[in-house]
Amino acid sequence: MSDGIAPRRTAVVIGGGMTGMLAASVLAGHADVTVVERDLLPDGPAPRKGLPQARHAHILWSGGVKALEELLPGVVDRLVARGARKAHIMTDLVSKAPSGQWFRRFTHSRHVNLLCSRDLLDAVVRERVLEDPRITLRPGTEALALEGGADRVSGVRVRSADATSTLTADLVVDASGRAGRAPVWLRELGLPAVAERTVDTGLAYASRLYRAPGRTADGYPIVNVQADPWQAPGRGGIILPIEGGRWLVTLAGTRGGQPTADNEAFLDFARTLPHPVISELLADAEPLTDVVTTRSTANKRRYYEKAARWPEGFAVLGDAMAGYNPVYGHGLSASALSVLALRGVLERQHLTAPGTARRIQKAAARPVENAWSLAVGQDVFYPGASDQPPTRLETTLAAFVDRAVDAGARNPRALRILLDVMSMEASPARLLMPDMLALVWFGRKKPLLDGPPLTERERKAALDPAPLGEED
Repeated sequence: MSDGIAPRRTAVVIGGGMTGMLAASVLAGHADVTVVERDLLPDGPAPRKGLPQARHAHILWSGGVKALEELLPGVVDRLVARGARKAHIMTDLVSKAPSGQWFRRFTHSRHVNLLCSRDLLDAVVRERVLEDPRITLRPGTEALALEGGADRVSGVRVRSADATSTLTADLVVDASGRAGRAPVWLRELGLPAVAERTVDTGLAYASRLYRAPGRTADGYPIVNVQADPWQAPGRGGIILPIEGGRWLVTLAGTRGGQPTADNEAFLDFARTLPHPVISELLADAEPLTDVVTTRSTANKRRYYEKAARWPEGFAVLGDAMAGYNPVYGHGLSASALSVLALRGVLERQHLTAPGTARRIQKAAARPVENAWSLAVGQDVFYPGASDQPPTRLETTLAAFVDRAVDAGARNPRALRILLDVMSMEASPARLLMPDMLALVWFGRKKPLLDGPPLTERERKAALDPAPLGEED
């Protein structure tokens, strides 16, 4: 006889990275969750094979920080306890815009970003999520195909230790990242191809870890020199202070001006950036690692939310839906916000109700589209970035954004609005609101800065052996 208790629903998440773990944490409130991960994941903050981009600079913008904390209450404090740092933008950021302006710094800022290595971020989030007994991790397991048909996905066929099996599920979430094979799997079910767009600047990354020099180990600002899409090749770089008294330095260049893995050439490349501040700060810094490089930096968007037909029981989130040029740092925040959208749908609608999967896909697309617009709005202007030239609308919007950036460099009120958008706390449409339009066209404007707004104390800190905070 039945005891009257309905069986627990089941969900499978493909991918055990940031998006997959956050999605599992949400789904655990509605189902027993199995996370399928091809890699063998480390026990703590260490590199893993399937995430080469982790070796380069990552920033979790304030919109992503808020989403992360809402999904996993207390996790930001855990990260800080393990060495991550809360950075107030623009207090703790020295940044040169693509169009050349240096942004002023604030005494106080409401935008709090999170600085740490990607390895630490993933490890702490993974530990927090896997504390939930409703979530099971299956490492060393590869997803091969979706089970079911064009109308409904019923599970995933997987391979583990050379054995193939099927995991049935009421909902399958693909969070497998840039290399996700959902387009192939959907075609195998008899569904039409999903529309895609790629904008590739040809950007290459080179990164190296340094011991934080002099008195810079604690509280040093991020130093960021952005590339200019109107100059070929475009070159930029960032110094990101991370846990362990280290600087993670990432340099980047587009076609015809890409950095290499040559240790001896790293500092020379830094000297070719639009401003020498990064090379000056690194001049006497001690490198801790060899240079590592990557060229997987193209913006790639898959428009699943626009598909004419979509199966029940399947959704795609994170980089599997859209991957961005990492120079803008929006991938992690967009993923966290898309998982927050997943949670919102499941709070209003049952996991297996008709149309739930399509509603998830449409809701997740909103933060993804915001991040996409911010990245492509700049990158489409690099030579050879796209098969199609910039549209008239893209050109018009880019010209306006340049005006908005100029206003932000000259007017603190305009900069705060610009930061709301860049931090993914507001959509790009915020730049077109009347108050911002007034600031762009008629607002009071200060003169542009003639160099990076580092304080004299910060400049000396990189050369002084005494700990930061001690008085001379």
